[in-house]
Order: sequence, then C-alpha cells, then structure tokens
Amino acid sequence: MSRRRPKEKKKANAEDEVSRNTGQTPNEKCPAMTFDEYQCSGNVEIDFPGLCALLDMKDLPTVSTKQPASSTTESEGGVTDESESQIDAVSSWSKPCLQVELENEDPISAKSLKVSGWKVDEPTARVLQKMLPSLNKLQSLQFWQAGLTDQMVMSLVNTISLCSSLRTVTVEGNPLPERSFHLLLSEDSMLTHLSLRNNQIGDEGARLIGSALSTLRSANKSLLSLNLAFNSIGDAGAEHIAQGLRLNCALLILSLSNNQIGDAGAAHLAAILGEFPLTHEEVVERRKLLLERTQSLSMRVDSNPSPASQLHSVPSSTSLSASKGEGKGKKNIMFKEPLKKEEKPAAKSNKKSNLCDKSNTSIIEQVEGVEIENPLLDQSVQRRDGELILPGNATLTSLNLAGNRITEKSLPLFLKSLEMQGDEGGLLRLCLQRNRFPPDCEIYVRIKELMALRDPLDKNTSEHPEEEGQGA
Repeated sequence: MSRRRPKEKKKANAEDEVSRNTGQTPNEKCPAMTFDEYQCSGNVEIDFPGLCALLDMKDLPTVSTKQPASSTTESEGGVTDESESQIDAVSSWSKPCLQVELENEDPISAKSLKVSGWKVDEPTARVLQKMLPSLNKLQSLQFWQAGLTDQMVMSLVNTISLCSSLRTVTVEGNPLPERSFHLLLSEDSMLTHLSLRNNQIGDEGARLIGSALSTLRSANKSLLSLNLAFNSIGDAGAEHIAQGLRLNCALLILSLSNNQIGDAGAAHLAAILGEFPLTHEEVVERRKLLLERTQSLSMRVDSNPSPASQLHSVPSSTSLSASKGEGKGKKNIMFKEPLKKEEKPAAKSNKKSNLCDKSNTSIIEQVEGVEIENPLLDQSVQRRDGELILPGNATLTSLNLAGNRITEKSLPLFLKSLEMQGDEGGLLRLCLQRNRFPPDCEIYVRIKELMALRDPLDKNTSEHPEEEGQGA
C-alpha cells in the first residue's frame, strides 16, 4: 500500500494545482476552455495531459518525471520518493512516455525533455509547441526515433526561439524527406549543441548544413558542437561541410564518424585546417567588408570629433594594412574577440586552458556571447604569389572522422595542416581510427604523437571511439 500513496498524493497535488489555476474546486464544473486559451503553468505533469484533453486526444503518452538525486527522502514504509518515481519511470518506458528531468524539487523546474521511441503525431506536436515556451529552465530537448516530419521541424525551430534557456537539441534516428535539419542551424539560432546522428542526411543534407555553418554573407555564431555521425555522408557532403567551416568561427566540436568519406572529402577537410587561399568571390567580399568598415569608422569619427592625436590612430591599422600583407607577424588565429587591448592576453589564456577541459559546459561559459568578426577581415591574411592566404580554421578543437573510408593517401594532408597550426590554436583532438590504413602507419603514428602533445590531459585521445558521445 505504501507504494501507491505517492501516486495518490501526486494526483491530489495535480488536482489542487488545477483548482488554483481555474479558481474552481474539484467538485465544481470548470468553465469551458479552448486549447488556445489554456495558460501553461510550466508543470509538465499538469500541462501536457491538460492540453491533450482539450484536443480530445486518446491513448495519451504518460509523463515520466525524474526527480533530482538530492531530493531523496524517506517515506512511510521505507520507500523513498525518488525510488518510487524511478519505479514508475521504468514501468512506463515500455509505453509511450514523455520523459522529464527536473532541476530541483520544484515541479516547474523541468530542465530536460525526451521523446524516445514513439511517434509524434500532429496534435502531440501542437501540444509540445504550446507547452515548451513556458518551461523557463528547459536546457535540453531530445527526440529519438520520434517520427518527426519536415513541417514539425520547421515549427519546432520557431518554438525553440521562444525557449530562453534551451541550448541543446537532439534529433536522432529521424530521417526527413526534405532534410530540414539545417533550419536548426539558422544564423539567429541560440543552440550551442546539436546532435543529428543516424538521420540519413546524405550529401544533399550536408550541403544544406554546410551553407548554414557559413556563407560569404552569413554564419552561425552560436553552435559549439555538431554531431553528424552515421548519416551516409560521402565525399561531396564532406566538401560542403568543409566549405561551411572556411568562414565559421564558432564551432568547436564536429563529428563526422561512421560515414562514407574517402580521400577526396578528407582532403577538403584537411585543407581548411591549414592555410588556404581565398577564392575570387571571397576576395571580392573581403574588399566590400573592408570598404564598409572604413566608411563606418569615418562616419563615427565625423559624428564624434576627437583630438588630432586620436584621429591618426583610427583607420590604417584596422583595414588597409591587412590587405597589404602587413600582418605576417600576427598570430594565426581565425577570429578576433572585440575586447580591449589589455584584455586580450587574459581572454586568450582562459580560452586555451578551458578548451583542454573535456566538459562542454565550461566551453560554453567561456565562448557563449562572444561577438565574432568575419574571418575575411582577419589582419593575419597574407599576400603570397598573387593570392590572399587565410590562416585557416583555428577555432575547431575536435574533429572525429573515425569509421570512414580514408586511406593512407590523405594522412600527409592532415599532418601538414596540423603542423601549420602550431601552438596558436586549432585541433586538440583528431580521431582517425577505423579507416582504411594500418594503425602502425608511420604518418598516422606521427599524427597521434603530435595530438598527444597538444592534449596533455589524455595521451590517447585520438584512439577513443567517442562517436557515440555528445558530438565528440
């Protein structure tokens, strides 16, 4: 009997909550309410079934709530509230359920929602879209084999923008005919972690995602980790992803493990890690950006007259010197943080030390909110043999290419790019195991030795099969 009491207590609490929201007692008939009129409380156990009922939905998924470990208390009969909750959760996993993890004992503190192994239909999608913005502490949203459609994902993108704390989205085992996943990487997206494993994205989906990472005029500035493992991405798709990484200055962790990438695709990925020449289109865009910045500085000076000594220090070093190759002695860092001059060394030191930390949370704290300048304006751009050379993507710190079709032919390209990066940023982890070359290959051994020196926290990082993890 003691094991049933918490359920009865939970039901009574839910009824009390409803009565407080409606102003009615349980014995009184509540006034008619429409779906649109319903005001979400932030309590998933109340709002989800309440909204489903207003849409006259049958066979509703249950809500399985996981209490935080710190809330464990002894109840009558020696059974804890937490263990009771876990028993309920285990019994409900065999049925469709919405799994909720709370941040604390407060029922409106949901920090994670997971839809796992059951199909989301249109009415359920409507319920989720109405409920999610009320969850002020929601940090993570997961869909695994949930049967989402392209239209649902498009609607989900609009809903996510209303969730102030949501930073992690996982959509796995959910192929989309129109491959709309790239909408989750829009330029104004605030997501920092996105996992899209096992969605049959293919080369066309990779093209859309590459364009979302960056184009000449736009770039995603918030996403820190992206997991594209198990997606049948080939050489063409890898080339599109590499193109998106040319001008992306935010992404730190990328997994392309267990795809179909061969030497042609690997060559494009290796090329963006080291120095590479700007294309004609990129050179033209760079000139436009330099002109826009010069005009902006001129307008600022004209509107705020300042002493002659200050006027002389404004224009030349920030725009024209870079195009003349005067930045040769500059450090090869692909992005510039708009901090005061005296703050730069400390900021760089803090970032370097935290990138060695395997905790994605610490990386978010250091990087999130930093304004990133277009790398085409990097003062380290050099003029060489009639071409403008960009230092390369030194932002990406982890690249997982395990389980692809890369042969020994591509390894010198990766080694060359890694040696170009030096100690001024760049990859700390490179996973190349389970490709089509022997593990004792001389160049592969050199790559592993070089990466071990860069990552003192783990000498065997490149050998860890972390493609099963969160974006590694």
